[in-house]
Amino acid sequence: MPWLACFAILLYCSTVAGITSINSAVFKKGIIGTDPILTDGVPQIVFVGRSNVGKSSVVNSLTNRKDLVKVSNKPGKTTELNFFSINNGKAYFVDLPGYGYAEASPKQKEKLEKLILWYLMYSGARPRMVVLILDMKAGLTAFDEEMIRVLREHEHPYLVVANKADKLNQKESSAQLRAIQAAAHEATVATYSATTATPKERATLLQKILED
Repeated sequence: MPWLACFAILLYCSTVAGITSINSAVFKKGIIGTDPILTDGVPQIVFVGRSNVGKSSVVNSLTNRKDLVKVSNKPGKTTELNFFSINNGKAYFVDLPGYGYAEASPKQKEKLEKLILWYLMYSGARPRMVVLILDMKAGLTAFDEEMIRVLREHEHPYLVVANKADKLNQKESSAQLRAIQAAAHEATVATYSATTATPKERATLLQKILED
């Protein structure tokens, strides 16, 4: 590999690893198709998951911003690929639409799923990490298993966050964690609660996301 390419890869990785805390997080733009932001060289940390798993709440928790991503009582509100600038452009957090929302029309479901798959498969973006968020109590669904298949097939590094861990007791949590880990293949699985996470728990998960 040419030295310049090696240097670019090292710079790309170190830029993300150099973030130890989030000092600023602002909405950059939402897109629904080809856009220069996809390949502008800024590392992308992508958040994806089924509707109603608390994806927006996890992003807000990690950035310590209550309303960075709008949290709706009605799932399925995110219809674009939303980019958020972290630490003045050191990285992007990319919030993808939720998939599998039961009350969405078939046409709307298909539109959102096509947008998600386009980003992961054909957009030219190469995420530094994809964070797949689950509802820990529900575990991995067929939609999540299909997402893992896509991520592995296209060689996207991914990490699984089992959110809403506070809803389970210790016995239930241990059983669900084993089941999720078995289905997640080689990925790290982290338990989390966006509603009750302490600063230390936020920092630990952020470190896993940025350095895994």
